[in-house]
Amino acid sequence: MPQTLNSPAAEDQGALSPVSSLYAARALRDFGDGFVAVLLPVYLAAIGLDVFQIGVVATTALLGSALMTLAIGFLGHRIDRRTVLIAASGLMVATGLAFNQSASYGAVLLVAFCGTINPSSGTVSIFVPLEHAALSHLVADKARTAAFARYSLMGALAAAVGALAAMGPDLLADFGVSRLAALEGMFALYAVLGIAGGVFYSRIPRSDASGEAQPSSALGPSRGIVYRMAALFSIDAFAGGFAVQSLMALWLFSRFGLSLSAAGLFFFWSGVLSAFSFPVAAWLSRRIGRVNTMVFTHIPSSLCLILAAVVPSLEAALGLLLVRSALSQMDVPTRSSFVMAVVTPPERAAAASITSVPRSLAAALSPVLAGALFAAGYEAWPFILCGALKILYDFALLQAFRHIKPPEEQ
Repeated sequence: MPQTLNSPAAEDQGALSPVSSLYAARALRDFGDGFVAVLLPVYLAAIGLDVFQIGVVATTALLGSALMTLAIGFLGHRIDRRTVLIAASGLMVATGLAFNQSASYGAVLLVAFCGTINPSSGTVSIFVPLEHAALSHLVADKARTAAFARYSLMGALAAAVGALAAMGPDLLADFGVSRLAALEGMFALYAVLGIAGGVFYSRIPRSDASGEAQPSSALGPSRGIVYRMAALFSIDAFAGGFAVQSLMALWLFSRFGLSLSAAGLFFFWSGVLSAFSFPVAAWLSRRIGRVNTMVFTHIPSSLCLILAAVVPSLEAALGLLLVRSALSQMDVPTRSSFVMAVVTPPERAAAASITSVPRSLAAALSPVLAGALFAAGYEAWPFILCGALKILYDFALLQAFRHIKPPEEQ
């Protein structure tokens, strides 16, 4: 029988239970993504890349991640999740070590495509579908949304602290360390986090220990609803790609002259607000349902982003962006839980991957478009387009899935 969050096995193993180990690995990974998302445009500019090339690097990273995640989706029902998560941690180590040695545009593109660098504050990576399937197996159905809320909370808090750690290069400058050397050191730290994450992943039970029958194909009876979700989620991701955290940081640097330290502090509080919205989302979903929670928190956050793009002062823009942060991620645990709830257990890895891949592919298209708009002087337009497209997505999602209830909501 799978362990649940309240099972004796989980309690006996304490902080190092499989569920806690999964949370810890997620936290380490998101801590690394938190500072990389802020430092990536700074590092790329320091080695001579222009704004458009930075957008291309972000697109390349998202595209490579999408292709790897797609492969995992079609093979996930045949391979051991723990083994692949440990291997992905090894790729994270290689990425960090290679990135801080990459000084040419071509080398940066290669590492971005093949590695795990994440230019977004969201979790677009090879790790996500495997973690979702593993977590869903380890908890009871009624505890699933709360478990995903805790999983998202841990990741978001870690990402917030990671954004704060992006102040590191400025602090090291006070001790005579050059900006470029400090940035390279942060990518070395990213590699160390990959090693630690692999240790925690090693405590997750093997997939074949679950006793689940292995299906002949990745998706079976749930194929239709998974493809419908994937199509809609891709619209949301394409919109989100216009405002990935690296591009948001670049916009704040160029429009308002925000310092790296101030940007790190802002993204820290932004991440904290996002993190504490996850338990609220779990509470709200029990009262109005998961789909309604996704939609009715998303729309106001998109309006805040549009307004932030056009207000004239830094204070007003940051205030609106913080309100957006408190609302924009409340769909994350509810969406993950909804996907896992409406498919059969053997389909979960494939469903998580196939709903993530179109998101990754769609999100890979928009940063380069945003970079082109930035280069052309239309710096506000990426965020206006992001907000408008997300609002359209929310109405489409409500129309398509408002009558579909997971078993625990019926």
